[in-house]
Amino acid sequence: MLYRLLADVIMAIHFVYVVIVVGGLAAILLGLWRGWSWVRNFWFRTIHLLMIGIVAVQAILGIPCPFTVWEYQLRVAAGDEGRPGTFVSRLVHAMLFFELPPWVFTLGYILFGAAVFLAFVLAPPRRPWKTGK
Repeated sequence: MLYRLLADVIMAIHFVYVVIVVGGLAAILLGLWRGWSWVRNFWFRTIHLLMIGIVAVQAILGIPCPFTVWEYQLRVAAGDEGRPGTFVSRLVHAMLFFELPPWVFTLGYILFGAAVFLAFVLAPPRRPWKTGK
């Protein structure tokens, strides 16, 4: 029971990570268009860039996602054969994982990372150590 619960927690964290990365870029682009000042926050933008950077580098190097590995190990320890057991965990799992060749994901991560980097460069965040406007 504890392993299954921990696997569900890992999956929820994984889901939140994905939402922050994907939703973050959507919010940045929408915010730039709408003139929202918070999308220029240095720490938000830097952490967002690092989050997708980590994913892209792991994919390029062939390193499996730690969240996926930990969740699988916990599900096996719970006797679930590595598949999510609860309704919510199955729903989240279906939203996160698709049956495609690994190179498709690697390319997607790289392209998405490039889009985040391009947004960072073309619409840079405000640097907190600079005074003025």
